[in-house]
Amino acid sequence: MKLLLCLGNIGEKYSKTRHNAGFMFADNLANKLSADFSIENKFKSAIAKTTYNNEAIWIVKPLTYMNLSGEALFALKSYYKIDIKDLFVVYDDISLDLGIIRIKSKGSDGGHNGIKSIIRYAQTQDFNRLKIGIGPQPPYMKSEDYVLQNFSKEEQEVLSNTLIKSVDAFLYYCDCGDLVKVQNKYN
Repeated sequence: MKLLLCLGNIGEKYSKTRHNAGFMFADNLANKLSADFSIENKFKSAIAKTTYNNEAIWIVKPLTYMNLSGEALFALKSYYKIDIKDLFVVYDDISLDLGIIRIKSKGSDGGHNGIKSIIRYAQTQDFNRLKIGIGPQPPYMKSEDYVLQNFSKEEQEVLSNTLIKSVDAFLYYCDCGDLVKVQNKYN
């Protein structure tokens, strides 16, 4: 089983913002795998359950807002006894330029409040991540304001291609099971 925790903020107001790259990824992957989301209040999440290569894939969008994403992970992990090695977190990264993705097996929170929450509830930094670049942030703008901006029309095209590449990278990971191979091909 793979638990894919995709970070973002709920509500139409945030749906097209930079901070919702994780939710956008979730929607793209669910669409590709013909999976539908359903609200599961017990887990504070919208979850699309599907299979790929005979393995269960749960695509999860926490409904807690970004800064409390760990609460959804905690609820799922506690109830289903999910092993942290089966967790894959997808989120936006302001330090990466738009169009760039990075796949990692561990790391710090990098100042990302959603990841801070995940680390707090997972009680480890050692979990797989797929980071989607949303930068560069203009020097005159606060990061809180920048991440809540919508993508421009030109940026949406780059983002669309990046989301396709990100979905392909995750599915390649499911195919080969080797994170280093995935990193070599997509990072």
